[in-house]
Amino acid sequence: MDWTKRVVLVTGASSGIGEALCRNLLQKGAYVAMAARSEDKMKEIVKDFPENQYLIKSTDVSKEDDCKAFVEAAVKKFEKIDALINNAGISMRAIFEDLDINVIRKLMDVNFWGTVHCTHFAFPYLLKSKGSLVGVSSTAGFQGLPARTGYSSSKFAIHGFLNTIRVETLKQGLHVMIACPGFTASNIRNTALIADGTVQGDTPLDESKLMSSEEVAARIIRGIEKRKRTLIMTMQGKLTVKIGKLFPKWVDSMVFNHMANENDSPLKKK
Repeated sequence: MDWTKRVVLVTGASSGIGEALCRNLLQKGAYVAMAARSEDKMKEIVKDFPENQYLIKSTDVSKEDDCKAFVEAAVKKFEKIDALINNAGISMRAIFEDLDINVIRKLMDVNFWGTVHCTHFAFPYLLKSKGSLVGVSSTAGFQGLPARTGYSSSKFAIHGFLNTIRVETLKQGLHVMIACPGFTASNIRNTALIADGTVQGDTPLDESKLMSSEEVAARIIRGIEKRKRTLIMTMQGKLTVKIGKLFPKWVDSMVFNHMANENDSPLKKK
């Protein structure tokens, strides 16, 4: 697939997977519209690329008007949309009984509604180009993860949303892909919210042993090229989804024990 002059919109573009996607696509010659809250971080990403190849738009995807302005700015500059990668997202780590309910509301606003709003405004252009609509999700959208109620809920909602769009547009040539990386070395866990809504700070995982953002980005781009339906990037994730359909009770127990053994796990072992 030749990415030259194809127009790709990426949310959550300032760091992690989003940053890696933008760098990869720019290097391939794509036109990239970048949405994130930090303009300074996005400017650093594009400093070696010509100005006509990118668009930077300060965007809070939890706000519908911001999503509309982002898409409109991209169309004004590039005149079309070939792909939308809904990558913006935040995480959390707390058990539900201790949780400020506003934490779930915030995750839904960013993860789910951010995807819905951006998709809504980009949709006519994606249908016209028979392009790709992508949601960067997680196996948490297939299997409930303890101490991640808001995160799993938002990912389940994204799956339902995108899967339904896929069926609705079955005869219209739109490509819809749900991409599920494993744990990825990025700042999403450092910025994860805890029970009271404050930021976690330190990650409980050894980041050096996780998938790199660059590897995840490369797989997402290959998935778009092959117009894949679902992209689960780890064997653990694939087994969790497949075995969970046959032995859900056993998988629930396995997932609980795995999460309970994290450093400083908020789970209470029974």
